[in-house]
Amino acid sequence: MALERMKSKKVKVIGVSRTNIPTMFHPKTPYFVLILEDENNNKWTWKSVKEYQIGEEFKIETAADSSAVAIWRIKYDILEGIEKVIELSGGIDFNQNSKILILPTLVSPRHPYFAENTSPQFLESFIKYLIERGTKLENIKIIGQSFDEMPIEATAQKSQLLNVCQDYRILPLDLAKANFIKRKEGDFAFEISGEVLGADLIVNLPILKIGRASASENILKFLKKQNYLGLKYLQSEEEIIKNLNKILPRYFTLAEAQSVQKSDQFVTHLNLLFGSFNPLNLDRVFAEVSTVKELPESLRNVKIEDISIVGRKIEEVQYDAEKY
Repeated sequence: MALERMKSKKVKVIGVSRTNIPTMFHPKTPYFVLILEDENNNKWTWKSVKEYQIGEEFKIETAADSSAVAIWRIKYDILEGIEKVIELSGGIDFNQNSKILILPTLVSPRHPYFAENTSPQFLESFIKYLIERGTKLENIKIIGQSFDEMPIEATAQKSQLLNVCQDYRILPLDLAKANFIKRKEGDFAFEISGEVLGADLIVNLPILKIGRASASENILKFLKKQNYLGLKYLQSEEEIIKNLNKILPRYFTLAEAQSVQKSDQFVTHLNLLFGSFNPLNLDRVFAEVSTVKELPESLRNVKIEDISIVGRKIEEVQYDAEKY
């Protein structure tokens, strides 16, 4: 008998417990453990910083603005988490004929368990999301390029992302071999991939790393390598990212934070997904969730109190990953 995925439409609170004792993974107290039930009599627990009453309907609001950040915790089903993050962010627009570009993190020829590159499971789950909504595989491109001396092909193979492309017969594209188009923003002269400027939907698919602005850094791969290195020599990364975002087409960032790399390169497990149309806001919220002591330069002017957050609350998923 095949398993069928069931979606809850109406959820109510059937039990509430208050917790005052902190633990390693739940350091902020008090918090509430809810028992929830949907219309199909499915029951599960939920950590909440808000107190509910038994019998009260349990709702999660969607984003009211495009700069909001969605947070969701994954248990077993990555695809369900992807669906929820995109839904909470207000959705992404595409159809079966849309030209779709996916930009994973692809920086080092290392196996997936090092959490250096976007994991093959995460990339595959997002491809399944697109397929379920009618996208034609021939309209999807997985893109990337190397900003060092390591060939992008070697990194794609070792990371196992190339296997995903081959399994789904999707064209991987090295942006370094494509054309670039010049665009100006103030004093900045950018050379941006023509593939990016001609796409209908662009999805930034980074893996997050503690102490880094991983989502924002990843979009720099839209630039020609020599152009980026020249800009980096003269300008701060904060200014490059800020001005580049002014002229890029609208894109969505769907960020993986299941197994994340700490500053010492050891891996910890947060089992989270983040989504936003603003990668700087997303990076700033992740820094707050992982209790980063010193913010990366590009995030120091991004105020956490100005960011709308939907899905899970920071206090519900916060974890001092550097401490433990």
